[in-house]
Amino acid sequence: MDYSPGLAIATACFEISAAVWALRGPGERSIIRTTGAILLLLATYQIIEVSICSNVSAAGFLPQLAFIAVTWLPPLGLVLIARLYRPRSRMLYRNAYSMLAIALGIVMWIALDRGFVSVSVCTAVFARYTSAASRFMLYSGFYWLGLLGMILFSGYGVKTCGDCHRHRLLFQVFVGTLAFVVPSLLASYFAPPARGALPSVMCHFALLFAIFLTRLVYLERQPTEEEKTPVIVQTG
Repeated sequence: MDYSPGLAIATACFEISAAVWALRGPGERSIIRTTGAILLLLATYQIIEVSICSNVSAAGFLPQLAFIAVTWLPPLGLVLIARLYRPRSRMLYRNAYSMLAIALGIVMWIALDRGFVSVSVCTAVFARYTSAASRFMLYSGFYWLGLLGMILFSGYGVKTCGDCHRHRLLFQVFVGTLAFVVPSLLASYFAPPARGALPSVMCHFALLFAIFLTRLVYLERQPTEEEKTPVIVQTG
C-alpha cells in the first residue's frame, strides 16, 4: 500500500497551530515554552516523515534528523513535569536534566554516525526504519526509560502534588502520555501494517498527547480559585 501523507500533514498542522497559540498567549512562561517546544518537535517529526516518504531513495540525512527530533521528547516531558510539580522537587529536576544531558550525547551520536538509521519502506501512514541491533537497543533503552519516567513521575505528581491547579496540569501529562504509549504498543503488536514501524506509530498516536498538552495550556490560563475569590477591602 502506498504511503499517504494526509494524516501526518494534518497532525503537523494541528501541533504547529497549538504551539503558536500556546507561545503567543499568557501563562507561566516556563510551562508554556516547554509545552510549545514539545508540540513543535512532534510536528517536526511529521514534516520530516512526509519528506522522507516522498522519495525514500533520496532521504539522505532525514532519517537521522527524524530521530534527533524525537530524542528530545521524553527529556522535555520530564522537564515539564518537574516545572509543574509543587512543592518544587530537586529529585524531579535532577532526573529531567540528567535525561537532557544524555539526550544531547545521543543527538551528537546520531548526527555523527551516518549508519545509525535508514528508512526501509513507507507504507500506508507509517515509515519503517532499520538500524543495527546494538544501536537500536541502546536508543530504545534511553527512550523507553524516558517515557516510563514521564508516566511514573506525572502519576506521582497527580497523587502527591499539593497544589490543586498544578494537580490538574500534571493529570493532563499523565493521561496524555498513557493515551499515546499504550495504543502505540497495541497497534504495533496486533495490527500487521504497523509492525516494525513503532517510532512512526508512536509519533502518529502522539496526536493524542498533543491534544492533552493543548488542554494543559488552556487550563494553565484559567484563573485559580484564589484568583477567583474577590478581595474585600475594609475601610474606616
